Amino acid sequence: MVKITKKLEIPDEEIRFTFSRSSGPGGQNVNKVNTKATLRFDINSTKGLTPEQKKVLKRRLNNRISQNGVLTVSSDRFRSQRANREEALRRFVELLNQALKPRPKRKKTSVPRAARERRLREKKHRSRIKAARRKDLSGEW
Repeated sequence: MVKITKKLEIPDEEIRFTFSRSSGPGGQNVNKVNTKATLRFDINSTKGLTPEQKKVLKRRLNNRISQNGVLTVSSDRFRSQRANREEALRRFVELLNQALKPRPKRKKTSVPRAARERRLREKKHRSRIKAARRKDLSGEW
């Protein structure tokens, strides 16, 4: 089980890893060994998440999820397959934690009195500047 939060765990069977050749560090090792780890997690078919959590993940991670509903996380930072696998898993847990964290409600605030007064003062000032540019046709203003 992969622990996401205190209350949420994802079964290991629902997380798939594939390995490919990495473009990262490793010298000649890069050309011979599949060290890049790609984690795939199918959000639609998981039993570890509630329908509400699935909906939240799809909304907040939509740029990382394929049209099939598969979340993909890759790592090719390290020279070993094991280290890249652990890094991809760590980033996966971090992503899910951030996405499932409840967002605070916005507190409604009013415009401060000083800001309203400053805005009105600026409007009057601008009005006087523009009025000074006009020709006085009627003799009064």
